[in-house]
Amino acid sequence: MAERADVLVVGAGSAGSVLAARLSEDPRRRVVLLEAGGSDRNPLFRVPLMTGVLLRSRYANWFYHTEAEARMDGRRIFWPRGRVLGGSSAINGMVWARGRPSDYDGWAQAGLPGWSWEEALGAFRRIERFQGGASAAHGGDGPLPITDGGSRHPLLDVFVRAGVQAGHVATADFNAEPFEGVGRYHFTISGGQRWSAARAFLQPARDRPNLRVVPRVRALRVIVEAGRAVGVLTSRGVFHAGEVVLCGGAVNSPQLLLLSGIGPAEELRAAGVEPVLDLPGVGRNLQDHLLARVEHSSTQPITLQSLTRLDRAAVALGQALVLRSGPAASFPLAAGAFLRSSPGLEEPDLQSHFLPGLTTATLRVPGLAGPARPGEGHGFMANVTQMRPESRGSITLRGADPLAAPAIRPNYLSDPRDRDALRRGVRLLREIFAQPAFDPFRGPELSPGPDVQDDAALDRWLARTADTMFHPVGTCRMGTEADQGAVVDPQLRVRGVAGLRVADASVMPRITSGNTNAPAMLIGHRCADFMAAA
Repeated sequence: MAERADVLVVGAGSAGSVLAARLSEDPRRRVVLLEAGGSDRNPLFRVPLMTGVLLRSRYANWFYHTEAEARMDGRRIFWPRGRVLGGSSAINGMVWARGRPSDYDGWAQAGLPGWSWEEALGAFRRIERFQGGASAAHGGDGPLPITDGGSRHPLLDVFVRAGVQAGHVATADFNAEPFEGVGRYHFTISGGQRWSAARAFLQPARDRPNLRVVPRVRALRVIVEAGRAVGVLTSRGVFHAGEVVLCGGAVNSPQLLLLSGIGPAEELRAAGVEPVLDLPGVGRNLQDHLLARVEHSSTQPITLQSLTRLDRAAVALGQALVLRSGPAASFPLAAGAFLRSSPGLEEPDLQSHFLPGLTTATLRVPGLAGPARPGEGHGFMANVTQMRPESRGSITLRGADPLAAPAIRPNYLSDPRDRDALRRGVRLLREIFAQPAFDPFRGPELSPGPDVQDDAALDRWLARTADTMFHPVGTCRMGTEADQGAVVDPQLRVRGVAGLRVADASVMPRITSGNTNAPAMLIGHRCADFMAAA
């Protein structure tokens, strides 16, 4: 017999976990949450440094790859996305970066009421349990703990000192004024453990009789009758609902709309799907943060490279699991910067994360993932990404098979402004690494390498080595009624289909300035507000 809910949420990731938990606060509303992945009970999900393994293994991971990218040396770029309760918040780097006020004010000024920085900040404050307590900038009693992550590696302070020596301001909080400079990040880590969206929001709500969480069920198609979404066909039958909300993220939400016949009509017919609604914007406007890494060897054996030895990794993992302490109980990408690629810019356009090692994939767990990079030498690195890229890509169907991965075409570096910004970012990192603070530790530059200096050489190196920061957004973007490319309205309702919304990072009209996990949770939170007021 088909199951029925008042609201059916598809996807238990960062946005879906927040949304389902908040909707179920109303005992009159029956909420069913579907998740393609399994439970997050495995204790390895709690270990912060397991990010390096989880991102690179097929466990709890959709394990996507892009199509061959023309401006990236024809490479297919690996795109990990979480497939588990908590979604990507269960496997990501846990950085809490909310974005700049101008990100949200820009959305509001484009005709999207409800998304100004003032409104976004109010929602963030309700989400946060900030380690410093409540303030004008942070919430103090929300369900999600936000801390400095606990990493105390000495090279983190060296990077901050070097940044100040290079002329950048030091900051104690990247989520508060002036929203730039060099400093330490905040994380969704507390007590030496990861706090995913599922742990913070779903776990406390699981005992509510009006909330049912259904793992390991694959959504195949939204059922639309007479212009209204009435349920979802899944691998375990039909789930009927008064309202359906897609929270699958920037890949899976547009894919499910396309499989349901909602999207560009000609493209759907070519894929063997009968169009239900010609909505040209579905799958378009794909944006992602592309990063470049500047790496140095270290003259002192103090980096994370020591954890690539299996015995040391095992000890660190045991410490984290049992004692919630040690090098695996924090995330080492703990220092970084928000910088301007040119002094004439009104605000920073570059973000960096510093690592006292050459890779975060230091823990070797048999059966999950091996080392991502062989080698015994010590080193450190910093990455840099353009926060507001101009390049745009797409998500499209390969065919009508709902179990087939979609075709992902980010179109990286297609806009020359993106290449220019990354070149400038590499040179800024080189300036930081050249400062006296790094003199006791700095060995030769490993990448790009001393011979890679002019623009042409840097462009060739970027094509060979640049990588994703795992922040895809924008493929079901919000817009006004006059915006023909918009998929959802400001209340996240799909245009032309009643009873259907999308609430995840795919609705961003423009990517936020920083890591996207916090904005995804915000979107789930705001969707609950809109639905409560409807």
